[in-house]
Amino acid sequence: MAESPASPADAAQRYLREGTLRLAALPPLSLYVHLPWCLRKCPYCDFNSHEWGGAASALPESAYLDALRADLEAALPLVWGRKVHSVFLGGGTPSLFSPEAIDRLLGDVRSLLPLEAGCEVTLEANPGTFERDRFRGYRQAGVTRLSVGVQSFDDDKLRRLGRVHDRRQALAALEEARACFDTFNLDLMYALPGQTLEELEADLAQALAFEPPHLSIYHLTIEPNTYFAKYPPVVPDDDLAFEMLDRITERTAAAALERYEVSAYARPGHRCVHNLNYWSFGDYLGIGAGAHSKLSFPHRVVRQVRYREPARYMAAARDGQAVAQEQEVARQQLPFEFMLNALRLKDGFELAQFGQRTGLPLSAIAAGLDEAERRGLVARDWQRVWPTAKGFDFLSDLQALFLEDPPG
Repeated sequence: MAESPASPADAAQRYLREGTLRLAALPPLSLYVHLPWCLRKCPYCDFNSHEWGGAASALPESAYLDALRADLEAALPLVWGRKVHSVFLGGGTPSLFSPEAIDRLLGDVRSLLPLEAGCEVTLEANPGTFERDRFRGYRQAGVTRLSVGVQSFDDDKLRRLGRVHDRRQALAALEEARACFDTFNLDLMYALPGQTLEELEADLAQALAFEPPHLSIYHLTIEPNTYFAKYPPVVPDDDLAFEMLDRITERTAAAALERYEVSAYARPGHRCVHNLNYWSFGDYLGIGAGAHSKLSFPHRVVRQVRYREPARYMAAARDGQAVAQEQEVARQQLPFEFMLNALRLKDGFELAQFGQRTGLPLSAIAAGLDEAERRGLVARDWQRVWPTAKGFDFLSDLQALFLEDPPG
């Protein structure tokens, strides 16, 4: 049950009181900033994104940046003294914001939070907002890593996905990203409406031709409350989707991209620090419309959600009350929440990390690990647990073993 939000200072005092958990040290802290507008809502998207009216109504950059700064200032008591080791600007379509706006935003972040030396700063970009030298402006503003949402290089598939860019724009955006950034990510999707194995191979070949340091490849899923949920497209069946994934695994390995997470492939030194912190059950402060936070204290773990609708969020943030919901994660939910993330990693997790991040003994996951090992879904030694190839293929089944009432 969500608690009524208190002022950040009052919440900090409440969260520092004695509790049932014992966290010896707090995990690494990341900052997530949500920029909620898109040119058009994609039919598969269930993120908190809102269509922008275009030239007829100017994007409220300045007002939104004012709200973000006020939101961050109000949240400082919850993270006081903690360094931030990654920043992620997500959306929506953050590249709708001008380089000057991103420069101001990152300046506000640096003035309010201590950043680790070499802090990774990622910005999500859409080829539909691409203009020459725009990415260079983001680099000069302090962005160190660009994530380009291509999804496909096939114009027909892009139309079916409701994307606002075409193949030509995707190629131009990636050329600019490669020229401006040492580390960039290319996003692809597979099992698209009407997609054949040959079409997937063509998309993959084009992506790998750019020699991306990082590649994220997601299976299209039909999420509730989306246009595709109401009007489901015809997509490849499970057998074909598995064949596509096998082909992705083969081609990425041949291109020296290591699969280090279910959907993420990277060259050495280019894994996404921000996402690794999520998957390792690290902490993150989320600001912006609809942003989520997960914050640890010595005796508890807390989740927060900001107001979703941008105008309401901006008004609430200016009053120092941007948080719409907050709740303490129940002790019995922590094993599943930890395993939901950690088992996405090919290398799994160190057993000691479970206690460090949850404050719980290993006995809380012992039965689930025993059953997972019996089914061949994980392997382990005295120090570490990791998903097997079968565990990766049936990840949902593996994660479900750590629910409070796991399926029989």
